[in-house]
Amino acid sequence: MPHKRVSTGIPRLDTMMEGKGYFQGSSILVTGTSGCGKSSVAAHFVDAACRRGERCLYFAFEESRNQIIRNMRSIGIDLEQWVNKGLLEFHNSRPTLCGLEMNLVSMHKAIELFNPAIIVIDPISNLVTSASENEVKSMLSRLIDFLKMKGITALCTDLTAANGSLERTEIGISSLMDTWLLLQAIEANGERNRGLYILKSRGMEHSNQIREFYLTDNGVQLRDVYVGSSGVLTGAARIAQVAREKAEKLARSQDIEQKQRNIERKKEVIEAQIAALRTGLDAEKEDLERAITRENLYQKVLDEETFLMAQTRRADDLISKKNDAKLVKRGGK
Repeated sequence: MPHKRVSTGIPRLDTMMEGKGYFQGSSILVTGTSGCGKSSVAAHFVDAACRRGERCLYFAFEESRNQIIRNMRSIGIDLEQWVNKGLLEFHNSRPTLCGLEMNLVSMHKAIELFNPAIIVIDPISNLVTSASENEVKSMLSRLIDFLKMKGITALCTDLTAANGSLERTEIGISSLMDTWLLLQAIEANGERNRGLYILKSRGMEHSNQIREFYLTDNGVQLRDVYVGSSGVLTGAARIAQVAREKAEKLARSQDIEQKQRNIERKKEVIEAQIAALRTGLDAEKEDLERAITRENLYQKVLDEETFLMAQTRRADDLISKKNDAKLVKRGGK
C-alpha cells in the first residue's frame, strides 16, 4: 500500500488531514446537494496535481469541457492552461448515449492511453440514468479496483437529494471509498451557507470539525464555524456574533483600563496625603525640638539667677551644691 500523500489543493483541507492530504492511489468521494461546490473541490485537486507536473483525466457526465473551464475561472482556477500543456484531458459524454459497459470500456481505454496520476468522475450519480444502482455499483467497484492496481488516485463526486439523508450516496458506494467528504448546506437566519466535514478517511487521523465553505475569487476557503450557546453560526450571523464579541471585549478592556486609572489616581492622592502628613509630622517635630531647646535655655538661666541670688544672700547650701555640681562635671578634680 502506498504511503505517499497528495495535496487536496485546498490548504485548510490538507490541515484537516494531518496537513498532508489524501493517500496516493486512494479513492475519494465528495457528496452534497446541488450547488454545494463539489466540482470546485475536484478542480482544486486537479489544479494542484497539474502544478506538480502530474497528468489528470477528467470524466464529466454533466457539463462540457468549456463549461467546466469557464465556471472554474470564476473562482480563480485556470484549467485551460493545463489542457494546453497536455497535463489535463477532458472526456465529456452523456451516460445515456451508450450502455454502462461501454462507458466502462471507454474509461479503461482513455486511462490506458493517457496514463494519468489522477482521475475525476463528475458526477457518478449520472450513471444511474443508464442502469440500475446495483449495476452502477458493480461497475464502479471494478473501476476502483483497476485504479488502485495502477496506483491512480480517483476523486468522485456524487449528488445527494436535498430532502434525503446526507450521509447516504445515491449509488451506495461509500463503503468502497477511502475518504468521504460531505458538503452540506447550512440554512439559518434567512441565509444558505455551505459547510464541509470529513465523514471518514481511512489510515489517517482527520478532523471531526465542520468548516464553513466559501467560494471566492481565490478559490475555496475554509473557515472555522462559530459554535455558541445558540448552536453553529455561519455567514452574516457568524460575522455579527464575532462583531459583538469584539465590542464586548473592547468594553471589558476599557472598563479594566478605567479601573486601573482610578487606582493610579487613588494611589497618587494617598501618596500626597502621606507626604502632607509627613510634612506636618516633621513640622511638629521641629516645634517640639525648639520648645525643648527653649525649656533647657530657660532652666539654665533660672539656675544661674537662683545661684546669683543665693550668693547675694550668702546661702552656703546653694553655693556648696553649685560647687559640687562643678566638681562632678570636672570628674571630681
